Amino acid sequence: MSKKSGHPVSKKFAAYPRLNPLGVGKDISAADLIDQVMLAYNGGRLREAAQLLAKKMLPRDGFIGMSLTGALTPAGLGKSCLIPLMKGGYVDWIISTGANLYHDLHFGLDMQLHSGSPFLDDVELREEGVIRIYDVLFDYNVLLDTDAFVREVIQGPEFQKPMGTDEFHYLLGKYVSARGKKLGLKDSSVLATAYECGIPIFTSSPGDSSIGMNVAAMALRDSKLIPDVNRDVNQTAAIVYHAKSTGHTSSVFILGGGSPKNFMLQTEPQIQEVMGIEERGHDYFLQCTDARPDTGGLSGATPAEAVSWGKVDPDNLPDCVVCYADSTITLPIITAYALTKVKPRKPKRLYDRRDAMLEKIRAMYFKHGKIAKIEHRTDLEKKKSVKGRSGRSVTGTKRE
Repeated sequence: MSKKSGHPVSKKFAAYPRLNPLGVGKDISAADLIDQVMLAYNGGRLREAAQLLAKKMLPRDGFIGMSLTGALTPAGLGKSCLIPLMKGGYVDWIISTGANLYHDLHFGLDMQLHSGSPFLDDVELREEGVIRIYDVLFDYNVLLDTDAFVREVIQGPEFQKPMGTDEFHYLLGKYVSARGKKLGLKDSSVLATAYECGIPIFTSSPGDSSIGMNVAAMALRDSKLIPDVNRDVNQTAAIVYHAKSTGHTSSVFILGGGSPKNFMLQTEPQIQEVMGIEERGHDYFLQCTDARPDTGGLSGATPAEAVSWGKVDPDNLPDCVVCYADSTITLPIITAYALTKVKPRKPKRLYDRRDAMLEKIRAMYFKHGKIAKIEHRTDLEKKKSVKGRSGRSVTGTKRE
């Protein structure tokens, strides 16, 4: 903000900075544009979102879970934003639609997508073998070649078993990474980057994408690959419990909404309601969405509503931010801000610790959970055993 004027500030405005924007110049940085120009309405919420990520979610090695919905990777946001965030240690684990991961494969296999128009004749496109995702265009052979790659890879012996989607994507990412090196590609695939950085990626609806469709087709050829959704539910809860029980914050960065949003947020009810482990909810909630809350859908459900489910710590509700804007607008801006304001963090490589984290929460579940009705609910009036904003409800935890 600009320098203070000589006029005294009324007490009733003491908590609110003066709205006095910076004039936009030709060399203005993304950080200055956010901090000093985006001061109100959804521009203000975008500023709050970027500042929340940089000032509260990322510091002190906080755990960041990101959920992805909407056609982000075909729009190029995997290469432009997600990969830089992943490589810089700004994202620790991901829940994505299968479609985003499928279209990520096009980039990892060096296939061509094109910027087009949403106003083309789709019947004509069908006749010419052109696929359209709003204003993104690509040849039908991109689908066929990607499908063939997936089928060829998953017929390998390491895929012939039930597995969590994080393990499936890790193994798939290994082959994408290897193919990218042969093609001379660098930083082209989210799946390959996740493999290289040890970032677990889950899919909340494994059958709801072309990857899942190919897995299903291979089952007709007696493939033994089966997505273990039970492992996914427990594994994602294990990540959150590990974060909180080691004195770190657990934050959610939600792009869009849908099933990945709920799958990420339900980790806390899984810990509290189902497993009977005392917890208070995620520490920070950041969502970029165009979904309205008044239709009752999960995509538009507010962080305040999430508090009632135990998904978000009520004490941190003032820090939760919902920016009502398209992720193709907000993510590049937030990415630029984070990379400018926060030094890269050492990757946590949570995938490498997946078994240990699962065993940790399994032990706590057998200690506190039961088959009969769980008569336990976190006492929000109970004195918190840990100072600060992280892991406060886990008894005996010391903040690192």
